[in-house]
Amino acid sequence: MTKQVHLAAHFPGVNNTTVWSDPAAGSHIEFDSFTHFARTAERARFDFLFLAEGLRLREQNGVIYDLDVVGRPDTFTILAALAAVTDKLGLTGTINSTFNEPYEVARQFASLDHLTDGRAAWNVVTSWDEFTGENFRRGGYLPKDERYGRARKFLEVATELWDSWKADDIVADKESGIFLSRPDVGSFRHTDDQFDISGQFNVPRSPQGRPVIFQAGDSEDGREFAAARADAIFSRHSTLDDGQAFYKDVKGRLATYGRGHDELLILPAATFVLGDTDADAAERAHEIRLQQVSGQTAIKFLEQLWNRDLSDHDPDGPLPTIDPLPGENTVAKGRASVRIHRDPRDVAAEWRARAEAENLTTRELIIEVTGRQAFIGSPQTVADTINEFVQADASDGFILVPHITPGGLDEFADTVVPLLQEKGVYRTEYEGETLRDHLGLTQSAVAGV
Repeated sequence: MTKQVHLAAHFPGVNNTTVWSDPAAGSHIEFDSFTHFARTAERARFDFLFLAEGLRLREQNGVIYDLDVVGRPDTFTILAALAAVTDKLGLTGTINSTFNEPYEVARQFASLDHLTDGRAAWNVVTSWDEFTGENFRRGGYLPKDERYGRARKFLEVATELWDSWKADDIVADKESGIFLSRPDVGSFRHTDDQFDISGQFNVPRSPQGRPVIFQAGDSEDGREFAAARADAIFSRHSTLDDGQAFYKDVKGRLATYGRGHDELLILPAATFVLGDTDADAAERAHEIRLQQVSGQTAIKFLEQLWNRDLSDHDPDGPLPTIDPLPGENTVAKGRASVRIHRDPRDVAAEWRARAEAENLTTRELIIEVTGRQAFIGSPQTVADTINEFVQADASDGFILVPHITPGGLDEFADTVVPLLQEKGVYRTEYEGETLRDHLGLTQSAVAGV
């Protein structure tokens, strides 16, 4: 059976994918940028727009640096404003479970779902950066096992709050004067090692019942969390083989939680570069990667593995001959890009071997090892490759991350989308009203609805 391709758009701004210095780039904070981006995604009939979240400016060795685009307006404010300039596009916000509270977040997402007539989604994340916690009363950051434990309980509490209202609780009978079906609507009590709260939730059941739930972790805990509770997982696997292995692994966990194969979508992040020909696109992609990874950026990535001050290292020379410093006291404590290197010395040895074999400088090596899933080629090549990945069960679609904001999605919408539509694997019109409709997730798939 031919699968339908799901596409979404990620407004970049908290990672080095964005080339903010490009003459074609616009603001990452002015509302016109968000409006342009969202309207392009909706014109292309994308499932949703995705916003990342940054709770503090990025730093390394205690110094704020401008390699990532700094600053990000509040997620709910942006999404609420975008609700007024879109009609069908889903609106997905990344909200942290480490430094927020369930009642507040549940109320905000229920409100957004009402405001959008059922287009809200929550990307549930934990916080890994130690310095981020300094912005909050509790301070610090939670160890990995505690972060996911809190996230599971956070989502459990939020779900209890959403489910405290039933679909028929509002009677609103003007003749009898009866407004509510029962006096205890919204009542809740939850006690565990993270939360001890009780009261009445004050937002009636929203159009979707609950927002669509996204999850972005790739660890064992993250995969289990997604299989148990998420509607979609935001993955990073970049090749066909890796994508198929991840897809099979996560989908294979669903039955343990009484869930069907189609109740969780796998949607990797993907960059793209288009050209008139494949050769044109490859040349353009090389220039873009040089823009994305300057010499200064390469050194910052290098320091995350070596765990040393390498500011004097030549990015256009070979890799350092000294070995990385192991240990918990890292240049960016708790940060995912540091934690993924479980044995830094082994990784450094692999990088040296690759650099020597391919005659790569430090900067060239960093460009190679930090690249995400990228579709590079003519519109026809990119359309064919996207469809190949989806039909081969390497994904259910992709969340596209353009390197230019806000106009970087326009060319894809105008050239690749029509080709996917011609193949019969992508919608020509929205067929439903809610984000669950767009994603093929039925209301009955959500417990308690």
